[in-house]
Amino acid sequence: MRNKESEEKKQRISKQGLKNSLRVFRYIQPYGGSFFFGIILLSLSGILVITITALLGLLMTPGDILTVPGGGITQKSLSIFIGGLDFSSSQGVLAALVFLLLIQGVFSFIRVYLFAYVTENAMLELRSDAFKKMIAKSMDFYHTSRVGDLVTRISSDITSVQETLTITLAEFIRQTVIIVFGVGCLVAFSLELTLVMLCSLPVIIVVMVFFGKFIRKLGKETQDKVADSGNIVNEALMGIVNVKSYANEWWEWRRFRSSVEKVKSFGMRGAIWRGMFGTFIIIFLFGALGLVIGYGAHLNQKGELPKEVLPQFIMLTGLVAGSIGGLASQLGSLQRGIGVIETIMELIDSSDEGVEFEPMTDQGEIKPNIVFSNVSFSYPTRPDIVVLNDISFEIPEGTKLAIVGQSGSGKSTIASLVLRFFEPTSGAIFWSGQNALQFSKSQIRNQIAFVPQEVILFGGTIKENILYGNPSADEDAIQKVVKDANIAEFANSFPEGLETLVGERGVQLSGGQRQRIAIARAMIRNPKLLILDEATSALDSNSERQVQEALNKLMAGRTSIVIAHRLSTIQDCDQILVVEKGKILEIGTHEALLSKEKSVYAEMLKMQNFIQTNEQG
Repeated sequence: MRNKESEEKKQRISKQGLKNSLRVFRYIQPYGGSFFFGIILLSLSGILVITITALLGLLMTPGDILTVPGGGITQKSLSIFIGGLDFSSSQGVLAALVFLLLIQGVFSFIRVYLFAYVTENAMLELRSDAFKKMIAKSMDFYHTSRVGDLVTRISSDITSVQETLTITLAEFIRQTVIIVFGVGCLVAFSLELTLVMLCSLPVIIVVMVFFGKFIRKLGKETQDKVADSGNIVNEALMGIVNVKSYANEWWEWRRFRSSVEKVKSFGMRGAIWRGMFGTFIIIFLFGALGLVIGYGAHLNQKGELPKEVLPQFIMLTGLVAGSIGGLASQLGSLQRGIGVIETIMELIDSSDEGVEFEPMTDQGEIKPNIVFSNVSFSYPTRPDIVVLNDISFEIPEGTKLAIVGQSGSGKSTIASLVLRFFEPTSGAIFWSGQNALQFSKSQIRNQIAFVPQEVILFGGTIKENILYGNPSADEDAIQKVVKDANIAEFANSFPEGLETLVGERGVQLSGGQRQRIAIARAMIRNPKLLILDEATSALDSNSERQVQEALNKLMAGRTSIVIAHRLSTIQDCDQILVVEKGKILEIGTHEALLSKEKSVYAEMLKMQNFIQTNEQG
């Protein structure tokens, strides 16, 4: 709802909104010369349209070409190529028309090419900056944003910006040039007849504003409904396993069908308003044109308007009237375009995490000797819920810390704070005796490899997914981690080996296979700190054994944080942290916690052993 209200506000062109939108021209600035030249050609093209239209009128009643706006320049220019041509005849006027049309065609081609050159380059940088900003945003941004909306912003919204700059803006300028110069020419023909023509303009403008308001509102609502239907498609396809496993294809189809019916409803309402607007414009413009023709004939009979000028005046009146009618559509499109531009520029100019966008060659010496000092934390979206409550502990360099507890106790949140996905609400986290805030987030994260419970692979090959941990690794390093992570046995079963495509999000592979690729990705990174977030909890016993073997190799001699579900996998850790409801209940080694009276850890282990025994029985 908040986003919808924000978008509706942006549909109104305000002074501040227009100012914000003009910032997009900083992307055009490097190509300002080409863009400015294109604007000049566009303006000249609009003036040529006026001259060509007047020449068409002169064809109806041949006369002196000097009565045509720009006729003198046309006559002199054409005489250079064709001398002695009679411009008072139909042949002379036709020759002038052909000459001007050729010039118009050349101007149009060059202008289109220049606009395309400028905007394609500008949109390249705009897309790059928008995506750069998007991936540099904090995790809280992704918790409050929908992936479908972000994809739309980076793709179709920027395409809309390009259309605004290349088509809408160009047409708006062209129509404005035609109106301004056209009215000037009409005044030069006859001030009295021009005033008769212009008396209808206030009515047209008022109606344009009235209809335009409703058409834009309905257009925006239709776009919102289209976006909603797109989100349904995105969610259904992203969660296709759930859809099919629950046999809910019918439910998703009905949900989508209901959504697109709303799209149709708003589309039809918009069509009604556009139809009414078009009907009015047609009736009023033709009525006004009839009035001009009738009054022009009256002036001609009185001898106040030359006979050969009246057809030119009528043709130019139609041109100006059509441009005024077309200006309404261009204004609506320009208004929508400005709203989209403002949204994108707000994203680009917004704050981010300040991450680095160049590979860090000199990361500095940051030893993973980590201390949590009186750390409390609440998620920004839920500030009233305390997730971690004044916790303190230390992870000496080279040791393994296990974190155990019930779901929702704050285990994964501790990992998120170490990764600096979020910052503590109070208290501090130290690396090598220095507050983590003294380092950039890129510096911290470059020391870490993270293996989550739910591994998401990218849609490339097995090898490419491994190299994501260290894109510059050589072939020897790849082969070593493939062996250490127990990947070779399943990769060699595929005809393409490590070049096998894993499919979107790794759907071609089993859970255990994806986990081992994630471990190889962490291994090839050679991190100083390893974070394992329940990396084996969703695996069967055989896969768990293979993954655990790979994890043991990965953790050897390395500072590690292990968030564990199965307590049998953490018994050799140097410390075990037991958390509940955001507080530390116990801390110690496996043996120390078992020997402790009324040990929560001992009870948890006993319960897991009991469940495991029953499952085996």
